[in-house]
Amino acid sequence: MTTTRETIEAAFRGDVDLEAARPAVDEALDLLDRGEARLAEPGPDGWTVNGWLQEAILLHFRLQQMEVIEHGPFTYHDKIPLKGIEALDGVRVVPPATVRRGAFVEPGVILMPSYVNIGSYVAAGTMIDTWATVGSGAQVGRDVHVAGGVGIGGVLEPPGARPVIIEDGAFLGSRCIVTEGVVVEKAAVIGPGVALSASVPVIDVTGAEPVEHRGRVPARAIVVPGTRPKEFPAGTYQLQCALVIGYRTESTDRKTSLNAALRDHGIAV
Repeated sequence: MTTTRETIEAAFRGDVDLEAARPAVDEALDLLDRGEARLAEPGPDGWTVNGWLQEAILLHFRLQQMEVIEHGPFTYHDKIPLKGIEALDGVRVVPPATVRRGAFVEPGVILMPSYVNIGSYVAAGTMIDTWATVGSGAQVGRDVHVAGGVGIGGVLEPPGARPVIIEDGAFLGSRCIVTEGVVVEKAAVIGPGVALSASVPVIDVTGAEPVEHRGRVPARAIVVPGTRPKEFPAGTYQLQCALVIGYRTESTDRKTSLNAALRDHGIAV
């Protein structure tokens, strides 16, 4: 893997001919496809981003030519083939769920009609519900529920930028959006319609004074949409934010109880 990484980094800098780097790029895509390498990895000090794998994907886009791709009853005009069902052994795949080459979906995942893009990683026990999208490079942990219509954004550029990370046991409510490398920490509950990006403040209002986070949702937090006022020359307007209104307890740890966790705080689901 070290030689593969060195070749890709050199090619991305322009020190190695792109065509000469093709075998290394293909090897990197295969590593991602098999789950043997990840764009981001958890560790004792947080998440580490493997920027060279982002570079490999970007080089792959340059190397590949558009072509007509037939996959089952479907025909595509694209650069990247889809994974066949033989590469998704142990995964429940409900048509027309789609997984692109270079993404890894662990056995035990449930894919309703959804889309999983290149470079992403989805761990066992997770359900990606109908019309949800897992963007390029996103890392989704174990036992996560990604509800219908959720948009998990992709991050490939610049190389080294943190992808969206959804940690183990999180619950993402219908039509919520998570983009720009936001980390949703373990067992957090994101209510329906919440939009999270690097610039959207996540404000904990459970104490006497607000506590603001950006780019991350604290572990076990229960988050709902909110607004806060901001002065402009034309007047005062409400800007979007997200509000932490509570934290999960042992009684709401099970997936079947997550709707109750929101209802306990007066949130319709």
